[in-house]
Amino acid sequence: MARTIDQQIASTQAKLARLKTRQKASETRRKIIVGAIVTNVALKDPKIARWMAATLRKNATREVDQKELVGLLDELDQEAAKADQT
Repeated sequence: MARTIDQQIASTQAKLARLKTRQKASETRRKIIVGAIVTNVALKDPKIARWMAATLRKNATREVDQKELVGLLDELDQEAAKADQT
């Protein structure tokens, strides 16, 4: 039996929704990977640590985000301080 136009539209819209969900998941995964790599490098390199801490302080404007970053910022500040000692 042939599908109606409305059925074809619904099917196409459902497929589009699935593709958008997949795209969002891919973008989120990419952000997680990049964030993990940059964080690991920053915790080993004082110059990058200083840059990352400053960038996070400047751009994390929501209070809930700032609270989440407290521990990381402390670690980054400790690493950045190593550059001042040399």
